[in-house]
Amino acid sequence: MSETTLTRADLAEILYQQVGLSRNESGNLVDTLLDSIADALVSRQNVKMSSFGSFVLREKGERVGRNPKTGQEVPITPRTVLVFRPSQSLKQSVSGKKPVGSAS
Repeated sequence: MSETTLTRADLAEILYQQVGLSRNESGNLVDTLLDSIADALVSRQNVKMSSFGSFVLREKGERVGRNPKTGQEVPITPRTVLVFRPSQSLKQSVSGKKPVGSAS
């Protein structure tokens, strides 16, 4: 597993170098994009990005769990969870295969 992490600052730097925006504009663009995604999820909207994946909200119902130490049954309350589903092309890229529909 890789030890590196891509951060907001890294994304802003990539925009600065490849698109030609100023560092401030690049940082603001990254923040605006991520804030927009977060706001949509908070307002209960799913987010889909073509060729990347989807952030989907899933409702988990009440269920019975078990305390692993004691074995005692414990009710688990209903909740909403956030799930990321990668697109087929992202899955293929990560696995080293040629993505579907790529020209090269």
